[in-house]
Amino acid sequence: MTYSQNIRQNAKHAGSAPRKGRAVATRQLLLAEAARRFRRHGYTASSLKDIAAGAGIGAGSLYYYFSSKEELLDEVLEKGCRQIVDFVSQARRQCDDGGGDFRDVFRAMIYAHLYYILYAGDFTAAGIRNFSMLPPANQARHRQVFEIYGNVWEDAFEKARQTGELKPELDPAFLQRIIIGALNWAVEWFDTEHYSIHKFADRAADLLLDGMLKPGMSWQGKKAACIPVEPLEVMAARQPKFGKSRLGILIAAARVLRERGYEGVTLRHIGEVAGMEAGSIYYHFSSKEEIIDEVLARGLREIADGVASVLENRDKFPGPVDCIAAAVRTHMLYLFVRNDFVAMNIRIYAQLPQAVQERHRPVRQRLATVWSECLGIIGEAEEFRDNIEILPTRQLLLGAQNWTALWFKPGRAPASGNRTVDDLVNMLLVMFLDGIGGEKLKDRGDITER
Repeated sequence: MTYSQNIRQNAKHAGSAPRKGRAVATRQLLLAEAARRFRRHGYTASSLKDIAAGAGIGAGSLYYYFSSKEELLDEVLEKGCRQIVDFVSQARRQCDDGGGDFRDVFRAMIYAHLYYILYAGDFTAAGIRNFSMLPPANQARHRQVFEIYGNVWEDAFEKARQTGELKPELDPAFLQRIIIGALNWAVEWFDTEHYSIHKFADRAADLLLDGMLKPGMSWQGKKAACIPVEPLEVMAARQPKFGKSRLGILIAAARVLRERGYEGVTLRHIGEVAGMEAGSIYYHFSSKEEIIDEVLARGLREIADGVASVLENRDKFPGPVDCIAAAVRTHMLYLFVRNDFVAMNIRIYAQLPQAVQERHRPVRQRLATVWSECLGIIGEAEEFRDNIEILPTRQLLLGAQNWTALWFKPGRAPASGNRTVDDLVNMLLVMFLDGIGGEKLKDRGDITER
């Protein structure tokens, strides 16, 4: 029984409780229903009327407990953060108390994280998918809890580094952000009815610890090539007047989406940021929806084209390992050099109405297909371990790459540690090609043999 189901069951027995107890039970039931709807339908599509109806109370009665939908999301996120901190910390303590090595601890923490965001309750997954809808002040407050959770992982990594079970050159603080992002991506694709969380957690742990390359081979110390990626500002500057205006509208729309969310975008707001009258926008686009569609599709389409170009020119790279490394670097350069579009897609996709998500699903599927084709060359190369499964590898890699758009600010933000995009690319390649495990961590050989 999930947390939300427990809340519902307990609420049934609240009739005989004192009034205060009934109020607490009703409040928890509303939170559980809000979390369920935010997770499945997104913040934008979840109305207070539907939340109240799902909780079995009148729409007007909801305001006795919460002043707004924003307040509901704020408390859902707070609860989700606290729950996963406790759950993963407990998993780590139990493994440590049982005498497990770092592989055991790492596997247990991955499983606990995935189990909680995918099955145990709706609160954490709802928070992951809708965090960007909160005002900046609320986001800042919740980031303090995120840091507490990150410290749980960072402490485990630091301990492993001291025992020689984690590569000494890896920064635990940087590493935990990438790995948590790779795991969080599961809320976008994982189907608990068709995939085993336990099996995926085991594969993910062994892949990240041991890497894709066979023992004795290493990527460390090399630099990935890539295809040329033109910065957005340079591309905009060389556009003719009409094209420059059109691109300026898209850049402005991306900024408004970031600040106001899907519901808050109007042509007037876009025009103000673009420096033109709202009516002039119609020379370039027929509607607000067309602008948003182009903003959402453009970035992922460019990444897919870039990775596909690497594959089309694979004979220009020394070997399959270098080809995959070039694809990773190309993906990441598009993600940050063109970040107004790509990062926006990743930030607000969960907020979009179902019909809009469906329109953009083919673009996301094409990116996944291109990466499947890229990773497909693993089977042709002797440098890689045997029987690496494409699906879990692809989804972990996509998650690790795409989630960085939510926190990595090249050379600026404290979370980024003044690192460059190439520093981030190198960390990703060491993680996925060499693995993060240190010399004293026993290699398990074929990562899929168990």
